[in-house]
Amino acid sequence: MVKPKTLKKGDTVGIVSPATGVDKSHIWRSIKTFESWGLKVKVGKHAYDNYYYLAGTDDDRAEDLNEFFADTSINAIFCSQGGYGSPRIVNALDYDMIRKNPKIFIGYSDITALHLAIYKKTGLTTFHGPSATGIYGEYATEYRLRYLYKALFSEEPIGQIKMADQDKYLVKVTKGRASGKTIGGNLSLICELIGTPYEIDTKGKMLFFEEVGSDIQDIDSRLTQLLNTGKLQSAAGIIIGECTDCETDVFDKGRSLENLIFDRIGNLGIPAIWGLPIGHTHDLATIPIGVNASLDAAKGEFSILETATI
Repeated sequence: MVKPKTLKKGDTVGIVSPATGVDKSHIWRSIKTFESWGLKVKVGKHAYDNYYYLAGTDDDRAEDLNEFFADTSINAIFCSQGGYGSPRIVNALDYDMIRKNPKIFIGYSDITALHLAIYKKTGLTTFHGPSATGIYGEYATEYRLRYLYKALFSEEPIGQIKMADQDKYLVKVTKGRASGKTIGGNLSLICELIGTPYEIDTKGKMLFFEEVGSDIQDIDSRLTQLLNTGKLQSAAGIIIGECTDCETDVFDKGRSLENLIFDRIGNLGIPAIWGLPIGHTHDLATIPIGVNASLDAAKGEFSILETATI
């Protein structure tokens, strides 16, 4: 297990675009925000590029990421956003170099592919959390920034991941207690890496996942894939975040997401909850990958027990 150093004022943040491109002004707003936190900023050579629906070619996007991990002046790497494209560069990363140069790496959604690949190949603790373009404006909620600060700037464990909106309901799918190291990310990306050298290892782990823009049938297919490959059954505990814009369509015949979750997960006998603010939501909690955590599903308490930085 490899941990990055805790972020502090005066450190340098690097911004890369390993997936879909963004407008220059979005990154400029990120730079302004980081600087207001007392941080310096470097932007990847190709971070502003756009190549169809990607932020530059595969080689260029991988080059930026490799260069920033090798750059000893950079303390943390923020992905500009997710979108699509991260799985296209997992074979082009220099994992030996990344292992020798541990630093904070953070993003979510499509960036899940990089989290899983880096953790599998190096043991480096990375962070499922806000992108660089998700730290200002309407996304800069008190909740989001509080958990981000706890994860990156604090020398203490994050502690319990609490509900942000008391009007939302946390579903206790299967009661029980569990503990283990965290692993997870976006459901689609987790499934996309199955059968590759970067396939998720859930054995004895606290598996968390979220999803966006998928209908019930698609989610059924992905959960069934995790069942057929033994990934769900191997987990010590299951933490389901928010499923944003996951609506029922005509093919679902009225089946609800809740009904599907109880059907695919509720019968496993594994402690499980659904509804924590993990995923495509304004109140996004930052979850370190590869640290010890616990779940008391009867109480709905999921807690990060181990400090993710050194």
